[in-house]
Amino acid sequence: MATRAQPRQLCLAGSAGPAALATGRAASAEGNGRSGPLQDETLGVVSVPSQWRGVQGTRGETKSCQTASVATAEASAQTRRHADAEVQTEAAVPVDSLPAPAHDGPQLAAFLRRVEAMVIRELNKNWQSHAFDGFEVNWTEQQETVTCLHTLGYPPAQGQGLHVTSVSWNSTGSVVACAYGRLDDGDWSTLKSFVCAWNLDRRGLNPQQPSVVVEVPSAVMCLAFHPTQPSHIAGGLYSGEVLVWDTSRPEDPLLWRTGLTDDTHTDPVYQVVWLPEPRHSHRFRVLSVATDGKVLLWQGAGPGRLQLTDGFALVVQQLPRNTKLKKPHRGETEVGTTAVAFSSFDPSLFVLGTEGGFPLKCSLAAEDAALTRTPSSVPLRAPAQFTFSPHGGPIYSLSCSPFHRNLFLSAGTDGHVHLHSMLQAQPLTSLQLSHKYLFAVRWSPVRPLVFAAASGEGDVQLFDLQKSSQKPTVSVRQTQDESPVYCLEFNHHQTQLLAAGDAKGTVKVWQLSTEFTEQGPRETEDLEQLAVDVAT
Repeated sequence: MATRAQPRQLCLAGSAGPAALATGRAASAEGNGRSGPLQDETLGVVSVPSQWRGVQGTRGETKSCQTASVATAEASAQTRRHADAEVQTEAAVPVDSLPAPAHDGPQLAAFLRRVEAMVIRELNKNWQSHAFDGFEVNWTEQQETVTCLHTLGYPPAQGQGLHVTSVSWNSTGSVVACAYGRLDDGDWSTLKSFVCAWNLDRRGLNPQQPSVVVEVPSAVMCLAFHPTQPSHIAGGLYSGEVLVWDTSRPEDPLLWRTGLTDDTHTDPVYQVVWLPEPRHSHRFRVLSVATDGKVLLWQGAGPGRLQLTDGFALVVQQLPRNTKLKKPHRGETEVGTTAVAFSSFDPSLFVLGTEGGFPLKCSLAAEDAALTRTPSSVPLRAPAQFTFSPHGGPIYSLSCSPFHRNLFLSAGTDGHVHLHSMLQAQPLTSLQLSHKYLFAVRWSPVRPLVFAAASGEGDVQLFDLQKSSQKPTVSVRQTQDESPVYCLEFNHHQTQLLAAGDAKGTVKVWQLSTEFTEQGPRETEDLEQLAVDVAT
């Protein structure tokens, strides 16, 4: 039984209606009453208009804005005048064709003959005049008085009552260092002490905060900056050790030390000096003097160690007998040394100050063996060659003249400064500067007739022997309570500066007046004449 498919009627609202559908059915039912196959049909377009758009419509607003009217103006500029200029050089005239000046030859010759004797006489007078000897043009501002530039100190050291026992300037002249220790009596040998340094050229200098602080387990009695290495400092301790620090290594400044061996001093070290090696002037050794009677030379050997390379010992029996000395105590053999100074003209010549008060002329080239039983890893020699007349007490300081090979100064506990010649035992002159001790004396590095002294009465005294050989030219008060001034040093690079340390734990940097920094005419000759006149 065959089933015939009936087409599905579709009626959409708003369409063409039954007429259109009937047309479609008639087309599909064509034939002889038989059902044909399904075929595609094309129907009319169905349109569904939107009612929403008509209802909503289109909304729009029109707005406008207007800026304020812009002001405009036109301007013009016109130069008022102008000028043209031209330069034209004249034709060069050959030198050899210049016209000779007209003069009267006979009259000129007669004039020169008349004034010849007068001109020669004046020229001879000028040639013999010494009015401008030593004159140098100096454009720096003149300093009329001695003034204090800086007052430096380290509060923790001052809080312990420590003294400034030594001061030193570095090789550039910009850094001053001081040693803290004690020079009076008391049980202070185990006190912790310090080495401090200030860079005076540093911006924002704090006088109570050193740029370098080194803690030391024993009191530091002396120190000295290296001559060419601005950060190296050698120091001598109360324990007898000698140490070298490198201030450029703040975390670990200790560079070398002697340690406590048989070679080490057994008494406090009172002075250290850097000396160039004889065959290698760029290499230096450290010389130390102590009250155990030994003068020792140390060299850095390996990491952290100072090795003894040479040494001397002062024994009573080997002292020159050219002057009368006090008889030593029974059983005493060593001669305690407290100070040393080297000649500026002979690197092997030096002077030692002693506890007995007499200076000794000594030589590094001495060959005689020292008669001592002190154990030592190197043979010790006897350096003394000449004995000078003594002070009334121990010598604390010596200074050799940088301008005269035979002159040196000594200062001691008798309050006197002696001016000595290397050529005679008696002092050329003796000046009483204090009724208490004198702890330091130094020649000026720029004025041949000027020296400075530090007194136990709290004064720094400046002498100009060209003005007076009996009293100081200037005396400045270092401490208000007359506490002793223990040390002082001239600055060899900034020659207007002088540093002094005292018992209050303070370092004062003094700016010297121009009269102490500018050499006068014929001053070196006057120093030579002074030595000759006083000696005769």
